[in-house]
Amino acid sequence: MPDIDLNLLVALDALLQERSVSAAARKLGLSTSAMSRTLSRLRTALSDPILVPAGRAMVATPHAEAIAEQVRLLTGAVQTVLSPPPTVDIRELRRDFTIRANEAFVLLHAARLSAAVTDAAPGVRLRFAPKPEKEIQSLRNAEVDLDIGVMSGDGGELRGQTLFRDAFVGIARVGHPLLEANEITTKQYTAWGHVVASRRGNFVGPIDEALAALGLSRKVSVVVPSFPAVIAVAAASDLIGLVPRSFCQAGLLGQTEMFKLPVATPEIVVSQTWHPRMDADPVHRWLRALIFEAFRS
Repeated sequence: MPDIDLNLLVALDALLQERSVSAAARKLGLSTSAMSRTLSRLRTALSDPILVPAGRAMVATPHAEAIAEQVRLLTGAVQTVLSPPPTVDIRELRRDFTIRANEAFVLLHAARLSAAVTDAAPGVRLRFAPKPEKEIQSLRNAEVDLDIGVMSGDGGELRGQTLFRDAFVGIARVGHPLLEANEITTKQYTAWGHVVASRRGNFVGPIDEALAALGLSRKVSVVVPSFPAVIAVAAASDLIGLVPRSFCQAGLLGQTEMFKLPVATPEIVVSQTWHPRMDADPVHRWLRALIFEAFRS
């Protein structure tokens, strides 16, 4: 809009409220001569005198009177739109957030995160949604506020923040013959059948590349969609499982025991990721900070 100067709207509002060039100038921090020039520009733009002398005062023209309220509302709206977001009182906030995370994360952390959020903002509710795929469209269109998990390699468009680091350990049912060894070897490890967790149904996992480098492989008998399912299957069979160490710390192993893997596996880096559109949103920033602090402590 090359012919529109929003500063003229602000000046017009001041002139119509004060009905005085000098008073409007003081209100806007301008000189009287600068306000007089602005009034001339307004008269040209509106093809109307706007204010005319009446004795020692000035009065508005019928057109100016007719648009005065609209000008006041427009000026307020423009100032609101072009101002930073208002300060949010978190205690009074009413808002729902959707966090996409796998079943394991929900089991381990949903309760304490919910308690932390409720303590700080009683009107905020968390909705944990499953993550069948690592797609970003839901973050783009704000159907999902945060995605928590291992950040994929194609997440360049997203913002991310590391929450914690984890590592894989092996598990076997209580009383499993494998657990009798003081230190489990790769030969002992690969002698048993295995159960793995994979959302996509893959029969290979984080340990297979390390085994392949040694010229070894394991027999994967069952693929399940989550780590809790790995624990359930391992607890009821002779199959060996692979789960994050955090499960052991949280007491979720049930009737299984953990053991140190005979080969190294990649570190698990769990992050919270979000779309840049939410970067500056003050409430979203508050939630991200709260979650980050919950894991840092």
